Amino acid sequence: MKKSLLGFFILLHVLWLSGCVQQPIEDGMSSQANSDRAYQSAKIHTELAAEYFNRGQLDVAIEEVTVALKAQSNYAPAYNVMGLINMTLNEDSKALDNFERAIRLAPRNSEIHNNYGWFLCQRFSQRMDQAINHFMVAARDPLYSTPEMSFTNAGICELKRQKYNDAKIFFQRALSIQSNYSPALIGLINLDFQRGHLTDAELKLALFLQKNTPTPESLFLAIQIKHAMGDQLAVESYSFQLQKHFPDSKEAAAVREGKAK
Repeated sequence: MKKSLLGFFILLHVLWLSGCVQQPIEDGMSSQANSDRAYQSAKIHTELAAEYFNRGQLDVAIEEVTVALKAQSNYAPAYNVMGLINMTLNEDSKALDNFERAIRLAPRNSEIHNNYGWFLCQRFSQRMDQAINHFMVAARDPLYSTPEMSFTNAGICELKRQKYNDAKIFFQRALSIQSNYSPALIGLINLDFQRGHLTDAELKLALFLQKNTPTPESLFLAIQIKHAMGDQLAVESYSFQLQKHFPDSKEAAAVREGKAK
């Protein structure tokens, strides 16, 4: 009887110890599950924010980013999207803070490097070299899905400071990756236009419009080229197309404000 009782108490003791050992494992699994849920929530809401941003629904995009950051306060892509939103709202100081935080949290994220470079190129001309460096980090990442975009962005930024040879090299590198990449093709046409090679620009643009669906950028460039050539009838035709098909574009707004000259 004593042996039976002794065995019973030993069994209880072993079960009690077993329970004590297993509890931290369960807590660890629960903590990991909560972390996974937080990450997935941040990811989903950031993707929604990006979609609303692309649609121009900035208020909803901000709400989604806020939810994402409540789920995971160190989720770098959320700060990236918030930086784009702030840039669109001309809140450059906030955009700078968001992009810099995103880069600190995810220094190898090529999409963030590309967007941060674009922001610096557009808003801080004194930091253009830094912008180009960010584009190159993105473009040289073998895992980045759109290096042609970063090379093209670098070309556009070099055009802004009239480094035409460097711009041409970047556009050509983009086209070596994707031969029909519209922004790079338009970049080369714009390069001819800015250099004053109007006939070359006109011929290349005509060929582009024959083979590609018009974009706000291509129509705006057509307006500029035709205006420089004194072809007012063509200017009016391209302006009509721009206002009809892309009335909400920044290019259409520029034409309405007389900034296409």
